[in-house]
Amino acid sequence: MTIGVDDDESAFSRLEDGKGLEESWLRICARLKGEVGEVEYRTWLTKIALGPIDGDEITLLLPTRFLRDWVRSQYGDRLSELWNQEIPSIRRVELQVARAGDPAPIPLESVPSANAATPAQEEATPAARTAPEVRSDLVTALDSRFTFDTFVVGKPNEFAYACARRVAEKPSSVGFNPLFLYGGVGLGKTHLMHAIGAELIQSGNVSVAYMSAEKFMYRFIAAIRSQSTIEFKEQLRSVDVLMIDDLQFLIGKDNTQEEFFHTFNALVDAGRQIVVSADKSPSDLSGLEDRLRTRLGCGMVADIHATTFELRISILESKAAASGVVVPGKVLEFLAHKITSNVRELEGALNRLIAHANLFGRPVTLEATQEVLHDILKAHDRRVTIEEIQKKVAEHWNIRLTDMSSARRARNVARPRQVAMYLAKQLTSRSLPEIGRKFGNRDHTTVMHAVNRVTELMGLDAAFAEDVELLRRMLES
Repeated sequence: MTIGVDDDESAFSRLEDGKGLEESWLRICARLKGEVGEVEYRTWLTKIALGPIDGDEITLLLPTRFLRDWVRSQYGDRLSELWNQEIPSIRRVELQVARAGDPAPIPLESVPSANAATPAQEEATPAARTAPEVRSDLVTALDSRFTFDTFVVGKPNEFAYACARRVAEKPSSVGFNPLFLYGGVGLGKTHLMHAIGAELIQSGNVSVAYMSAEKFMYRFIAAIRSQSTIEFKEQLRSVDVLMIDDLQFLIGKDNTQEEFFHTFNALVDAGRQIVVSADKSPSDLSGLEDRLRTRLGCGMVADIHATTFELRISILESKAAASGVVVPGKVLEFLAHKITSNVRELEGALNRLIAHANLFGRPVTLEATQEVLHDILKAHDRRVTIEEIQKKVAEHWNIRLTDMSSARRARNVARPRQVAMYLAKQLTSRSLPEIGRKFGNRDHTTVMHAVNRVTELMGLDAAFAEDVELLRRMLES
């Protein structure tokens, strides 16, 4: 095709007034819509806005990096050809992400159909012409209580805490991706994820999306139903940090797994950070596709172990101090001994005690604790054995378990042994001779003396009586 001088002058004249440029863009849009079809055009190309022209280069604007990259790879060459055919002086098309104040895209209804449909035909199919509404609820609100400052660190969770801190401080240069947190129910996975999100949002430098795997699935399904999957993909794949909680929910949901896998790959390839939590390690999530489990396991996998007694005490002390209610150490020890598997349940029990104290203006005591938490403690109700009593008493006074049946008569050993005999008489149905045999084949009179001596000391020494009562409640509740 030969371009004459008159053609060039006409083209430059059209570019100068701007309106001619918009008319050219409308014709290009119409041709694209005819080539790729209405559905594909609506999905991928309707968000393109006309930008400025500079010499032989024209700029087109897209709302997200994801959409820009996709259009560039799939339609970039064709856009250049169409612009050159429309205005020969344009030889390059530059695709950029739009900023505030940039021009808006031409409404889809303004683009003529490729086969020049009549207005009546256009009116008959309004749904096909209307771009789907962009969802605005893709990010679940973070709980302001769950911060790094309120997370109590101990041996079972210190590694996971350090990894989470690293992501929150330097998400663009962590050195591992994804961060995979796993552990049992109520051990702090969600707390750490909320803390990461809160820290990143406070910094103001990155965009963050957080949601449970269940909500990821429901919103993906909703996007399919409303024909807005592209908006769903755009919003998730344009964030700097994506956090998905309770990934085990996706087990058996093949289509949602597929979408998450592609989202995962797109973000990792773009250098964005992903944080995932689950109740098991990637290798143990047998219901997930192998390729997804492999990708999840290639980053940093951090286990949050079951809590220790020391960590449970630290958690309770921290929560009690923040509440402003005086909770005796014996009550905290009692709770830490009784509720061992779930930090969430442990904190819930303490919150109930504090609420009860505030409502009725009563002090927190062991008796009140057992009364207020009877339903929780009942779940732990079981038959007490002499072996359990011996073990608990030995732990409480920090002596060896073998001392319970040894011949040692030192007071620091004899007194705990007498307490164990007293509790065996109180909490089991065993006879005095049977109890004596469990304590190194001692005579039943020795057991009787121990019961009488402990009863006497409890009446004389309030601190000693409190220790014995604490042990009794821990064993029988």
